[in-house]
Amino acid sequence: MWMKLVPVTALLATVALTGAAHASPATPVGGELLSGRGLVSPDGVKAPPKSKATSYVIADAETGQVLAAKNPHGRFLPASTLKALTALTLIPVLDKNVTVKPSRNAVNQEGSAVGLTTKPIYKVDDLFKALMMSSGNDAAMALAETNGGLDKTLRDMNAVAKRLQANDTVAKTPSGLDLPGQSSSAYDLALIARAGLANADFRRYISTKTAKFPAPKNYYEISNHNKLLWRYKGMIGVKNGWTSKAQGSFIGAASRGGHTIIVTIMRHEGYFWDEVADLLDWGFAARSKITPVGLLVDPLPVTPPVKQQAKASPAASPSVKAAPALDPAASQQTDASRLVGSAVVGGGLLIGVMWLWYGIRRKRSRR
Repeated sequence: MWMKLVPVTALLATVALTGAAHASPATPVGGELLSGRGLVSPDGVKAPPKSKATSYVIADAETGQVLAAKNPHGRFLPASTLKALTALTLIPVLDKNVTVKPSRNAVNQEGSAVGLTTKPIYKVDDLFKALMMSSGNDAAMALAETNGGLDKTLRDMNAVAKRLQANDTVAKTPSGLDLPGQSSSAYDLALIARAGLANADFRRYISTKTAKFPAPKNYYEISNHNKLLWRYKGMIGVKNGWTSKAQGSFIGAASRGGHTIIVTIMRHEGYFWDEVADLLDWGFAARSKITPVGLLVDPLPVTPPVKQQAKASPAASPSVKAAPALDPAASQQTDASRLVGSAVVGGGLLIGVMWLWYGIRRKRSRR
């Protein structure tokens, strides 16, 4: 792992925040100051540059400190920034060298696409590049199908979100295409980005500027849609998104002087690239001078499933199956049957003994 995630309890002891890894219902994840819709800015430094984004978060990736925020837990449509969660979920479980034959459903996905065909010419590695560089909705569906299908992938994505404590996030698609009920927040996108940056393959996909992509007869070049990769010093990347309903959204991470700043924005009405660059600059300048306004919490611990082992009777042979359990009515019926059977057997034995005794007496009397 490229960075150290500072334990929540240790950081809270030094910055006197009320947010915690297991926040109460009255306290938002990350701290009490993150509950409002307005700008939350630290004292002692100039406020962050103005942004037309409805919601944003500026955070320190190493420490998890939220340096400033605006409506951080506001729930909005995430558009293609949701692909960061798709990548974070599937990169650890899919073999990047496996060859994939996309379905016709995947190839025909609406919106942004890398241009897949139904031929088996793509590695999983290619599809992740298409997902995070070209924002391919076709690649998102092909990866979901490779993971066992759309329903399974959505369950996996939502489980990862819950483990990250990204409780504002509900995934309804692997691509971010708008669907009712789908949502995320600037705070959650920062959690997802921070977790993704700890994965080497995730970092490789988001920071690649150009790559060769397979075609039926040759290759063609794809390029990263993140404009700041080309012009912002230290930009690592992550993911941008846009739909007419979601408007502009962006997750960005940059590194300077051994420190990484994350900026996430949601629901921006226009051209946001310069604003994001200004917010990143502010984050680098302010990170060591302020008391944070909140915290990016650590993921919940993974609890291994408890294996339940059947207890065999000491007298039972391993090759003999135990009798199935019976409900109470069946047990009473069985016990009654046993009593009747015992009575019949006992009566038969008694009659037999009496006939034997009668025969012996007759023989003696004849003598």
